[in-house]
Amino acid sequence: MYVLTPIPYYTVIPNQHFHKHWDKRVRTWFSQPIRKKLRRDSRKQKAAENAPRPSGGALRPVVHCPTQKYNSKLKLGRGFTLEELKAAGINRKFAQTIGIAVDHRRTNKSEESLTLNVERLKNYKGRLVIFPRRNGVIKNGDSSAAEIAEATQVNVDIRSFPAKPEAVTYVELTDELKEAKGYAALREAWTDARLVGKRLKAKKTKEEKGETADA
Repeated sequence: MYVLTPIPYYTVIPNQHFHKHWDKRVRTWFSQPIRKKLRRDSRKQKAAENAPRPSGGALRPVVHCPTQKYNSKLKLGRGFTLEELKAAGINRKFAQTIGIAVDHRRTNKSEESLTLNVERLKNYKGRLVIFPRRNGVIKNGDSSAAEIAEATQVNVDIRSFPAKPEAVTYVELTDELKEAKGYAALREAWTDARLVGKRLKAKKTKEEKGETADA
């Protein structure tokens, strides 16, 4: 009599047929944690070298994504349009020297986006402190000596999006709202739109019969 004993899964000898020199073709990525740390340290070092200039890069506009499927979402664009810079009172060549990205190919398609990006430029311009090229030689357009002395590096990301309005709003419940019949109003409007042709025809027929009776 033969008795078969099941072999535990951890004692099974693997029978994997690899190609010759397979170990030379395997790509590993064990340096992820240390690379992450090095990138973070590099960003800190770059921010310290550029201080008090913003460390987040150039200021970019807020634009809508293309196509009808994604146009409700916002993202950072390549640069501000010439129309936006003109409305904010900033020269396009001077803008590139003070950390503002410029895209001469982009155009504004709506008044809302134009207003949003112009306000973004004005807020940036109001907090901007321009240092002179040569120490002690202040030229036209540079900040005053007092503003330069009080300049500090901004700890916020200037590329961040503006605050979004609340998705849910609340209103006071009035007697007029309580008495409103939403479903009945929709059905009545739907019925009026559906029977407008028949009602006009019936009214015209009634008027013609009335004229005939008078005659």
